[in-house]
Amino acid sequence: MKKAKIVIAALLLVIVSACNSTPSLQEYYVANSENPNFMTLDLPVGLLNIQQAKLSKEEKESIGTLKKLNVLAFKKTDTNNADFLKEQTIIKSILKNKDFTELMKMNTDFGKATIKYLGNEDAIDEVVIYGDNEEKGFLVVRVLGNNMNPAKMIQFVQTLEKSEVNGSELSKVLDFMK
Repeated sequence: MKKAKIVIAALLLVIVSACNSTPSLQEYYVANSENPNFMTLDLPVGLLNIQQAKLSKEEKESIGTLKKLNVLAFKKTDTNNADFLKEQTIIKSILKNKDFTELMKMNTDFGKATIKYLGNEDAIDEVVIYGDNEEKGFLVVRVLGNNMNPAKMIQFVQTLEKSEVNGSELSKVLDFMK
């Protein structure tokens, strides 16, 4: 009888901890893909329209490690403030996971932004850019790749500055957030 109580208590503990666990960033994207407050996009690297001929060898190497960008945007309105605060809390708790390493924080025209990554110092598999604005909402961009190098992230950012973003997909996000 005592063993049965211990087994039941252990099962309840597992169930409760599973219910309280924070979803992964990927699970969060999938769970909110149909939510009308969100816009999700998968963007191929080619959409960045980076002119390879104008790049240095290091910039070409950093771009060569990229696969795609996943974008998740929450548009705040007058009627969804409670949802905004809830979702903002969830996404921030996901990004506080010890698996994410903070690369930098910055202030942008949109609002405050944080760049974090998953992986180790020699091989990053995912870079996450999170930015929020109390009036407009928040944006999460997952930069997915293979063995991206943290030392080359500055070159990657400089390369993005040289790009002429192509396509209406990215403009949809910008229009959504207005």
